[in-house]
Amino acid sequence: MKKAEDFSEWYNEIVERANLTDKRYPVKGMNVWTPYGWKIMQAIDQHIRREFDATGHQEVCFPLLIPEDQFAKEKEHIKGFDAEVFWVTHAGLNPLDVRLLLRPTSETAMYPVFALWVRSHADLPLKTYQIVNTFRYETKQTRAFIRVREIHFFESHTCHADFDDAERQVNEDFAILSRLAEELCIPYGLFKRTEWDKFPGAFYTVGVDTLFPSGKSLQLGSIHEYKENFSKPYDIKYEDEKGEHKYVHQTTFGMSERLVGAVVAIHGDDKGLVLPPAVATIQAVIIPVLSKGETEKVSKAARDIFEELKCAGVKVHIDERDLRPGAKYYDWELKGVPLRLELGMKDIAKGKVTFVRRDTGGKSLHDRSRICAEAKDMLEKIQTEMWTRAKKDMSDNTITVNSLENLPEKLLRMGWCGDEKCGRSIEERTGRNILGTPIVEEHFEGKCVVCNRPTSSPVYIARAM
Repeated sequence: MKKAEDFSEWYNEIVERANLTDKRYPVKGMNVWTPYGWKIMQAIDQHIRREFDATGHQEVCFPLLIPEDQFAKEKEHIKGFDAEVFWVTHAGLNPLDVRLLLRPTSETAMYPVFALWVRSHADLPLKTYQIVNTFRYETKQTRAFIRVREIHFFESHTCHADFDDAERQVNEDFAILSRLAEELCIPYGLFKRTEWDKFPGAFYTVGVDTLFPSGKSLQLGSIHEYKENFSKPYDIKYEDEKGEHKYVHQTTFGMSERLVGAVVAIHGDDKGLVLPPAVATIQAVIIPVLSKGETEKVSKAARDIFEELKCAGVKVHIDERDLRPGAKYYDWELKGVPLRLELGMKDIAKGKVTFVRRDTGGKSLHDRSRICAEAKDMLEKIQTEMWTRAKKDMSDNTITVNSLENLPEKLLRMGWCGDEKCGRSIEERTGRNILGTPIVEEHFEGKCVVCNRPTSSPVYIARAM
């Protein structure tokens, strides 16, 4: 299946052929992480941990089960999730006095404990994060990494003395996201969600949205400013320098395994995955091209290169399977390894190594004596160019429109007066979702596409995955 012809079928086929996940587990939407897919997810988790550890967040791990009475304390929250939660009603044959649920997200699990941890202004800011599984009864058609019922999930939760400090945290989250996106080569937009689409219980929500080659958008994550909306029902207070007791202000930042799905969808091609070097579990694979009578010599030369690259910090693998080179090329192209090194007797005689880029397919000869520097330079070049291409693709497929007629499958920018009635009309008439208004202010002069009133505020819409 070709990506340009049927993106949806292509995506399913590539995920299966590359063996990133096994969907045959007997609970729909709860898939098995295979070794290769799990290594990619772990590589992304390592980048997340590095960023949040470096900004003073502490990793925690809260229990999976949440009591119903704690979940019900924040009424808006349970109203938003009550159709999606998995309930636990029995322990063995005995009905539970208080029903439990599998966490759909962790506010109502963490905040009763935050009320015990936060006592004084000296305890603030409290900055935590965890990488856990969450559970939501996804009612739409499930799709690997994108719509699942057991979700590999990252979430940060913070407490602050006041609104201004919480806003500084939101801006820090934006900076962290920018660095992570560059590592994954995933372009995105930051859009303030409408009041009817914000996270239950949030003061405001910022969606992190990318654009797929199909023209549909995918929400990669979200950042929420809560103000005191959770600290009041959960009684999270601190004593300030004057001895007064005040409620904390809170924020959260969440992302999920959708990051893997986005890497597959944005960079993959008809041959398989194309992984950015920063998240590839194997950055370079060495293929010895053996010839009769020279097998041991070529193998030794390949192993020497392997050891040198490994010592230089390159994630390298040598493929010594008893297969024809073409079969190996096919396999590693499918797996998306960024750089392939081919080495045969002709290369050895010339003191050269052949490099083949996975992203462009470009071939080049490089000096054996400078193999480590050359490989690192090439991986850096691949990373930079993949990021540049991905940003350009999203930019090229984002257009401004002045009406709701004959809309293409792209990320669309248009005028909106801000009135909910007009906003809902946009969604109903187009069958697309309002992603929101851009966080970074944009110059715009136009009219609302529904009521025709002048507006200086653009809104973005797209059909969701």
